[in-house]
Amino acid sequence: MYFQVHQPYRLRRYSVFDTEPTYFDEHNNREILRRVAAKCYLPANEAILDLVRATHGRFRVAYSLTGVVVEQFEEYQPEVLESFRRLAETGCVEFLNETYYHSLAFLYSRDEFQAQVQQHRDMIRRLFGQEPRVFRNSELIYSNDIAHAAAEMGFIGVCAEGADAILGWRSPAFPYRPPGGDRITILLKNYRLSDDIAFRFSNRAWPEWPVTAEKFAGWVSQLNGSASTVNLFMDYETFGEHQWAETGIFEFLRQLPEAVLKDPANNFMTPTEVIQAHPAMDEFDAPNMISWADTERDLSAWLGNAMQSNALHELYQLEADVKSTGDPTLLRDWRLLQSSDHFYYMCTKYFADGDVHKYFNPYDSPYDSYINFMNVLDNLRARTRRLTRAAQAG
Repeated sequence: MYFQVHQPYRLRRYSVFDTEPTYFDEHNNREILRRVAAKCYLPANEAILDLVRATHGRFRVAYSLTGVVVEQFEEYQPEVLESFRRLAETGCVEFLNETYYHSLAFLYSRDEFQAQVQQHRDMIRRLFGQEPRVFRNSELIYSNDIAHAAAEMGFIGVCAEGADAILGWRSPAFPYRPPGGDRITILLKNYRLSDDIAFRFSNRAWPEWPVTAEKFAGWVSQLNGSASTVNLFMDYETFGEHQWAETGIFEFLRQLPEAVLKDPANNFMTPTEVIQAHPAMDEFDAPNMISWADTERDLSAWLGNAMQSNALHELYQLEADVKSTGDPTLLRDWRLLQSSDHFYYMCTKYFADGDVHKYFNPYDSPYDSYINFMNVLDNLRARTRRLTRAAQAG
């Protein structure tokens, strides 16, 4: 089980007449973080810690905490960060590496991508005393190129979506390797079983509702003899926020390890343990980018329309100028604007996935999101020019 933990710094309403370089909605960000901490992070961490202890370490999980959510924990809810430290101390929890700002940097700037991965790696070392060995790119965006880049940075594994278009008749229940890449192992998300928890758990119209721990453990055990690993990847906010406590999601979580472990063929492993125990069984060839978003499993959630493409292009076009100023505040603001959420809010494909795109979305429409973002970006561009001219004059 691997959980993604992320909350962006959402932008405040920023008009074309604004001149203050204060872009982020501190009140809204603080209130959302505190709400999700109370509903999800604190009770879920307590449940996970209790389960690790109750199973004498047989229950094991992995997390990826973005740098931006950690900063908000430190500022608004330090007890959440302390609860993650207690989990790390058990030795049964692995922390994965990703881009610090939960960005799409790999698509636009390899230098920026590597800088953010290193910044995130340093954070994991500082907070939890772990050396990250498995990489998880933002939004589970993956391709052969990402696997090779991760291998060059020293990772032994990388997480990806178990995309049917690539797997074909094969199963996501085995480790794979990229073409020509024996140095790194790919762990693929079992999206059907993951989504049974993350999206369908409280859906009373679903034929399998209600899902009990025993029923779910039975689905897992059905794969015994034809699988090495069942990778359940999901947003941590599944517990208590996406699926409210009233749905029984916490009772399900508390009962799941015992139900799974009743079958002596089953156990829980961290990603690194899976990689060490099970060799790659075949090649997973992903020449084009895939992700875990929406029904298409591609990049259209962030690059599906002209607004998104323009906003991302304009943002990364500023990289050299921003970095040449040497101004740490400007650099941090530019990097905070890279969080993928800003572009997700600009998505216009409100069909099968519309409700997902509306979640935690502060805007009335994708167009409002685009206009607001570009107003902020215009101010950041003007700051960059002023600092550049001042440096040249000096």
